[in-house]
Order: sequence, then structure tokens, then C-alpha cells
Amino acid sequence: MARIVMKFGGTSMAGTERIRRVAGIVRRQQEAGHEVAVVVSAMSGETDRLVNFCREANALYDPAEYDVVVASGEQVTSGLLALTLQSIGAKARSWLGWQLPIRTDDAHAKARIEAIDTDEILASMARGEIAVIPGFQGLTADNRITTLGRGGSDTSAVAVAAALKADRCDIYTDVDGVYTTDPRIVAKARKLKNVTYEEMLELASVGSKVLQTRSVSLAMKEKVRVQVLSSFIDENAPAADTLPGTMIVSDEELEGLDMERQLITGIAADKNDAKVILTAVPDRPGAVSSIFGPLAAANINVDMIIQNVGRADTDTDVTFTVPAADLDRTVAVLEENRETIRYEKLSTDPKVAKISVVGVGMRSHAGVAAMMFKALADRGINIQAISTSEIKVSVLIDSDETELAVRLLHTAYGLDG
Repeated sequence: MARIVMKFGGTSMAGTERIRRVAGIVRRQQEAGHEVAVVVSAMSGETDRLVNFCREANALYDPAEYDVVVASGEQVTSGLLALTLQSIGAKARSWLGWQLPIRTDDAHAKARIEAIDTDEILASMARGEIAVIPGFQGLTADNRITTLGRGGSDTSAVAVAAALKADRCDIYTDVDGVYTTDPRIVAKARKLKNVTYEEMLELASVGSKVLQTRSVSLAMKEKVRVQVLSSFIDENAPAADTLPGTMIVSDEELEGLDMERQLITGIAADKNDAKVILTAVPDRPGAVSSIFGPLAAANINVDMIIQNVGRADTDTDVTFTVPAADLDRTVAVLEENRETIRYEKLSTDPKVAKISVVGVGMRSHAGVAAMMFKALADRGINIQAISTSEIKVSVLIDSDETELAVRLLHTAYGLDG
């Protein structure tokens, strides 16, 4: 008997028919003798709908009240799945984030999990009950509801698996594994049998929609076995661990598979960034700190950063990217601190995309970035910014050229199936 945490995303929970299918998958795991906990997302599109309500009510909304609104989507699906499981003869109950509780810090809309109380839920599972937990939400020390940020249900699932000391965490999505790139963009994309935590972390951080970045980081830290599977399978499907999904593993586990590994594991694209340009910032010590300090205090994550060479040792231009959802707040923070930063002009561009190539093989091979730059240049695609890590190279381009860039690079690195 194993203890399993199963997570189902928004497309898997989109309507009563799909929830009924999910209930069947969960029920079969319990009938196989396993202890089962389920983490669910809101129905597909529901969180966006709730977020729009918040923006319509107040463009510069209070994040604490925002959390109250958007956390309701997962509450609905957790209750519906528990009801559906009961209708097919399973014992099940929902456990909201504040009932366990899942304790978080007070960074509303981007909260981080600090602890999960598992005593009651373990006792419930020992009695044969299926625990249904809404993802994406938690509770502060002063009992305010929090949310974990977009895609936070993956993080909830891994955190619950770690807290319950589960044998594995099965994450069911609308795809049947991790591919070399988005199959909707490149028809020749191939499914990967295994991906390292580090590669998955980089892919998730640069736009791969399969897993959320924090969930992979947490899985790597807590050594949680994570399996990516499709929820759109036949009613008489075999057990989850026999399905041909993708297993997220450590480098050590892949040592025996070196012959199958390629220089590049995958290509990712992300259209959820916006570019910010500050013109004529005084070129002096502390200038950069005056920009990014207030943004950090506002919990706004900054990604790519470029500082131009100063003009006559007097001023410089600073370009950086932030999540598109945070663009309005970023502008507000920068304008509020304009006298301290002393920039001449603030301009923004939400019409950009980040394209990344990822692979642990680039640690020991030269020329990966050069190949990327040449492939894009040969087709006239202009690079606006560049960032790198040990196993990743990312560039910023015009969003209209996203699909073309992904196809070019997928072919250039020999990833076409």
C-alpha cells in the first residue's frame, strides 16, 4: 500500500463530466489499496474570471481582499469532487486551506507555505476517507486567507505530499507528460520519459506550462517523487505509476541513461512578461538599488535586467522585465519613487516573449548560445535582451515572433521527432 497525493488542474475539473472522470481515477487508486489525498485547482478559466472582478472593482486592489475572492474557485471544485466521490460509493471529505490548516506567510497573492498540520487529515485517511484539498490557498498567522500565486495548486500538491510523507505526487494535466516544447506549436515535439529536477525547474521558470516553478523547487528540496500524467484517459486505465507519463528525477537517477540524453532538453516560450525601460537614470552608485529595492518591497519579481553603458559618465538606461500581471503595480511603484530614482522617462512594452533553451548538457558543451543567436538572426528575429544560467539561455523578442522562434530552435537543436 502506498500513500499518494494526486493533483488535478483546471482543465481536468472543467465541468461535472470531467469531475466525474477525475472521481473515477481517484476511486481506482483507493480501491487498489492506497491512501489517497487529492489537491484540485479551480475550473479552467474561473480564476481569470475572479481576477477580472477584482480589477473591475479596484485596479490597485488590496491583495488581502483579492485573496478572499480568488480562493473561492478551488473551494467550489473541492466540494464538488468530494460530493462526486461520495456518489460513487467512496468516503470523502473536503479540507479547506484554513481547516488543516496550511500556514503561510502574509505575502498576499504570492504567499509561501510555512507549515501544514497533518494530524487530522492522516487520521481521516487512515479511516479510509479520501481527503480533497483545494490548492492555491492557505492561512496567515492572523487567520487571513492567502493565495500562493498563479499555478499555486502544483505547489500545494507537492507541499501536501511532503507533509504527508507520500510515496509520490501524481500531477494530472491536460498533457500526458513533459515535451521538448509545446506540441501545439511544434507537431514534432517529443515526450520525455525522464527530466531532472533542475531541468524542469528551468523549463517551468521560462514558460513551460506543465508544472509551476515553486512546486519543482519544493519537490527538489523535499525529494518528493513527481510524476506528470494526463487526466484524459480511458475509464479502464491502469494504475497511475504504469502510465507512460514523465517522471521528474534527480541527476543521480539519470546517470545510467546518459546515452539517451541530448545537449538540449527543451525549448520554452513565455508571453507573460512585460518590458520596462527607464531612460536617463543617473549613473551613480546606488542607482540600481533605488529602482529594484522598492519593487522587491512590493513583492514584484524582476527577471531580465540590462543596464546600458553610461553616456558621458552622467546617465544610463535600465531595461528589465516583470510579470505582465504586475505591470500596473510596477509603474505605480516607480512613479511613486521617481524623485529618488531620478529617471527622465518611463516606458513599457507588454508585447514581448521570452524564449529559452534548457538542458544540463550545455554545462559541458560550448556554442549553445551562439547556435541560438544565429538561428534567430538568420530569420531576422531581433533579440531585445539576454539572460543565462548554467543550463539555460533566454532571449526576449517581439511576441508576434514567438511560434516562429520556437520552431526554428526546436529544429536547430535536433529535437524534432
